[in-house]
Amino acid sequence: MMKKAILLLQVLLFCLCAKAEAPWRAHWITKSQNVAATNSWTAYRKDLKIDSVPSSMKARIATDTKYWMWINDSLVVFEGGLKRGPNPADSYYDEVEIAPWLKEGDNYIAILTWYMGKAGFSHQSSGSSALLFDAFGSDGSVIISDKSWTASEYKAYSTAEGPQPNYRLPESNIRFDARKEISGWNTSAFDRTLGSSMLTSYHIGGAPFGKLVRRPIPQWKDYGLKSYPDCTRSGDTLICKLPYNCQFTPWMMIDAPEGMVIRMETDHRIVTKVECIRAEYVTRKGVQEYESLGWMNGEEMRYIIPDGVDILEVKYRETGYDCGFSGYFRCDDELLNEYWLKSARTLYVCMRDTYYDCPDRERAQWWGDEVNELGMAFFALSRSSDLLARKGMLELCGWAFPDGAMHAPVPASNYFCELPMQILASVGWYGFHNWWFYSGDDSVIAEVYEAVHRYLHETWQTDTDGLPIYRKGGWDWPDAGSNCDRDALLAPWYYLALKGEKVFAEKLGLTADAEEDERMMKRISDRYNSIFWQGDHYRSASFTGTPDDRVQAMAVVSGIASADKYPALAKVLAEEFHATTYMQRYVLEALFIMDKAEEAVARMHRLYPTVMKDDCSTLWEHWDYDGSCNHAWTGGAIIEMGRKLAGIEPLEPGFKRFSVNPQMGPLKRIETGLETSSGMIEVSLVRKGRNTTLILAVPDGSVAEVPCGGIVRTLGPGVHKLKI
Repeated sequence: MMKKAILLLQVLLFCLCAKAEAPWRAHWITKSQNVAATNSWTAYRKDLKIDSVPSSMKARIATDTKYWMWINDSLVVFEGGLKRGPNPADSYYDEVEIAPWLKEGDNYIAILTWYMGKAGFSHQSSGSSALLFDAFGSDGSVIISDKSWTASEYKAYSTAEGPQPNYRLPESNIRFDARKEISGWNTSAFDRTLGSSMLTSYHIGGAPFGKLVRRPIPQWKDYGLKSYPDCTRSGDTLICKLPYNCQFTPWMMIDAPEGMVIRMETDHRIVTKVECIRAEYVTRKGVQEYESLGWMNGEEMRYIIPDGVDILEVKYRETGYDCGFSGYFRCDDELLNEYWLKSARTLYVCMRDTYYDCPDRERAQWWGDEVNELGMAFFALSRSSDLLARKGMLELCGWAFPDGAMHAPVPASNYFCELPMQILASVGWYGFHNWWFYSGDDSVIAEVYEAVHRYLHETWQTDTDGLPIYRKGGWDWPDAGSNCDRDALLAPWYYLALKGEKVFAEKLGLTADAEEDERMMKRISDRYNSIFWQGDHYRSASFTGTPDDRVQAMAVVSGIASADKYPALAKVLAEEFHATTYMQRYVLEALFIMDKAEEAVARMHRLYPTVMKDDCSTLWEHWDYDGSCNHAWTGGAIIEMGRKLAGIEPLEPGFKRFSVNPQMGPLKRIETGLETSSGMIEVSLVRKGRNTTLILAVPDGSVAEVPCGGIVRTLGPGVHKLKI
């Protein structure tokens, strides 16, 4: 009872600090209660007069699933809305400042909605297409969705013929028939009416949309329409090179007769033998332009053009998560430089509504991937990226099963499987804990603690030795690849999950929980070394393969393995190479912990060339160019490049106090920087012989600790130069 009371107080204090939201005054509207077919599009318009433009007017917009909004001939939101949802029942809404686009006199607001209406690994369909809109001005003025809005089913949009995207994707292939276009409906020149809208019977907060939760991440960054770097014609196909693998929408201006079908797809249309996204356009007669609004991704865009169609111009619009590439890493090893750049690009193309495993085949928030991705973001991206991981943490807890088990991907409506070791990684030291420690955001701890504690202490059980009892979950998948000693791999993951929870319990003042975690960790460590240690490596009694490098690495990074075992474990890691691209970062970290920086860099040189094709700007999912060619989990080693090679590690949450203790291995020069909540930390290292010169920029509000000549120097804000 005391624990629950403390948690309730924490959440209550958090809620009291949050700004109270105004009650909704709008109504859910639709064109027809029957507009709920898969891949349905609806056009809405509100014409109104404004006597005086308020200094601020914030609109709240909710729909299932996506929308585009124009105000007075300006595109204000390009693809608003998020896939559902924070939990299986509820939905997100957007908040948008619209005052800059309003004017005195006649105004209009036009909104195009896209109801995906299909099951997927990243979306829970509500079963209904509808729109909710309200806006409150600083002068007391109000605009709400009601029967005064006009609406039309936009029947120019339909589903493209032929193979459909695989079952993991809720998106459909979009077909647009320009002969059915509602010309100018979203412009000031429109002099007709869309038709009447109708009020639904839905209550705000009730089914089918549930509670409305404010969008916790920024609107997408719109890079604008740009020309392709290069276009060539091959038969009926115009092949347009993109600058890199990105999320984009294709645009074209053409002169064509009526009824011709232009197909649009990328080089990522088929990935691992499954269908991904493509689009079609049916022409009207004459000169016309069109942008297909369902984003694709790839290195090339391909327009398949029938005879009789003249392509006048083609462009693309890149959109993506609104963050910057503020981090950087450069050294005297070109392989590592290339790997870092491709890792950052892969990370960015795997971000949108959630962190993705890949942006083409699944677009799903698999949490094994996200543990690597959220760590990478601290070294590669600006701090607005923190919000995407925070959203994912709350979703992982919000989608928990009734018995407390957590599953990924989430949100989802056609796949519900717990991957036990991935979830232990997620809620533990490298997932939730590291996100808090690197971001410094304390508020998340109280929001996730109860779900994490229930998962670790109710869903999981321990045996008489105090070790976790092996659970297969929905998918028995501790790592891809072969030679996986699953029984020996489990306990280190459970230990690390307890280690993360212990810190959270201490932060919340839950002393009994923290003490219980400490007791369980000690017992696991003692019994693990007694049962699994074979004198020169760890293994379970039932495992018959060669020593699993994953197991040895996890024993080191968890702290279960004592330093006297390091020589034997380092020998195993020099001979065994079973860890996949997903778990390789932990093997590298173990080598650095054991002071084997040379061996860590050598391992990167042995493995990472097989995921870095010259003609691909992103990283492959598995070794030897296998799987999808844009899997960000493969980039997890950039975390160790920043933390270990350059030596930048936080000592207090949010890098308010951090250390710089590099292990350069064979490198002679490193320049790196990462953005923190206080500003940029920048490090330059130059080694000549046994001497290393460090130039360190410490941001305001932070303090650095640097080992130097046998002592630790404390450095405040500013630029420092010293020998280390």
